[in-house]
Amino acid sequence: MNDGATYDLAARQRLDALIRSTPGESYASVSALIGRNHAYIQQYIRRGRPRRLSELDRRRIARHFNVPESDLGAPEATEEAAVRHADDGPSGLVLVPHYATDRPAAAGGLCESSRSAARPFCLRQLAALTGSAPDSLLVLTIRGDSMSPTLNDGDEVLVDSAECTPHRDAIFAIRHAGALQVKRLSVNPVTGRVTIRSDNPLYESWPDCDPEEIDILGRVIWAGRRL
Repeated sequence: MNDGATYDLAARQRLDALIRSTPGESYASVSALIGRNHAYIQQYIRRGRPRRLSELDRRRIARHFNVPESDLGAPEATEEAAVRHADDGPSGLVLVPHYATDRPAAAGGLCESSRSAARPFCLRQLAALTGSAPDSLLVLTIRGDSMSPTLNDGDEVLVDSAECTPHRDAIFAIRHAGALQVKRLSVNPVTGRVTIRSDNPLYESWPDCDPEEIDILGRVIWAGRRL
């Protein structure tokens, strides 16, 4: 396990200990504290989804438990951070890690061997797309035509790993059949069961799935393509 993964695990374990040692607190109560669905903190602690808490969520939780944000995974001023944030100004850039969807996916997460060169995004652009921290974002390249015409082979999509609950019809990156895939998830409003769909009707869909058994990496919030 690399140092970054070890640091993320320590933050999850620290939060787990805080919740367990505080009377009246639970995964659901802390999820409600930050305005998330009831299973959000449980997924973060037990499955590492999202990999890291957003800056706003981390700050709220740290203040609630009266602990320093560093206990919950606040990044320090490292060389890596200096590379990721090319400029602190409003027009600065952030480098978002890029992963290939045609490589195997590690159990419960992304495989480092599938990581390639990072993609630069303007901080203003990211702020308009999501309120999540840049560390919660990743880029995937679409392979194949299973999501055509919405997404085509070679398209790049931006994924927000802070959004891991399929609460509506939307496109998500998931770990399925041992590989990273991008599929549309539709939730039955009555049963809460999920359908995994390809937008291309020639491809198979998986209806009536248990949402707890779907390994969701995050929601697709942006797509870019060459013309």
